[in-house]
Amino acid sequence: MYFDSHAHYDDDRFDDDRDELLSSFPYEGIDNVINSSSNVASSKASIALSEKYPYFYASVGVHPHEVENMTENDLEELETLSKHPKVVAIGEIGLDFYYDLSPRDKQRYWFKRQLNLAEQLDMPIIVHSRDAAQECFDIIKSSKVRKGVIHCYSGSAQMAKDYIEMGFYLGIGGSLTFKNNKKTVEVVQQIPIDKILIETDAPYLAPVPYRGRRNDSRLLKYVVEMIGKIKNMDENDVCKITKNNAHSLFIK
Repeated sequence: MYFDSHAHYDDDRFDDDRDELLSSFPYEGIDNVINSSSNVASSKASIALSEKYPYFYASVGVHPHEVENMTENDLEELETLSKHPKVVAIGEIGLDFYYDLSPRDKQRYWFKRQLNLAEQLDMPIIVHSRDAAQECFDIIKSSKVRKGVIHCYSGSAQMAKDYIEMGFYLGIGGSLTFKNNKKTVEVVQQIPIDKILIETDAPYLAPVPYRGRRNDSRLLKYVVEMIGKIKNMDENDVCKITKNNAHSLFIK
């Protein structure tokens, strides 16, 4: 029923009940999950989850928060990890000028290098963009990568349309349900449903009425419900179409 296109179940907030929770997903209508990675160790953990749970897939990559000490050896290791049969994307990669946990010049450099890797491997990308919308868009546009998803999309409706024209999907999650998030509501109104992926970013960004608590894939129903209301669609159709979208991008 649900395809969670972006989660982080290797996060330590799941250490106490990870197996119990993830084993329950087939009974909770969670058909597939992509566990997105933040560094090389996380990439290995994501692959391990994909090996343990048949309905899990993995991405490999280094998050902008983590690139300060990234090396060419790390990039080579990502290339090796990408050959695993359950790895379906390079990510999460991008720019974060909100927290600036890594110097911006290094964020730019390693974003471009990981885009080059995705191009060489002909793999989709999972993009993190925060307070860097135009620069992130420009860097992607200047690359040859034309498939992927802009995770937790927070930009304008016009930029959303520009991304779609380039070949990208938009990841929509719990923030859509937040009371003052009119921008994302406008985006969902204006873009076609066949360009939307649903996601949790678990354990982060739990939707209303669970905002501020630990998020997991069982709460996708609140995101689907909101998309259905905005687009005047049946929730089952939202699930079906977004699942097909994710399969088209990641699992052909």
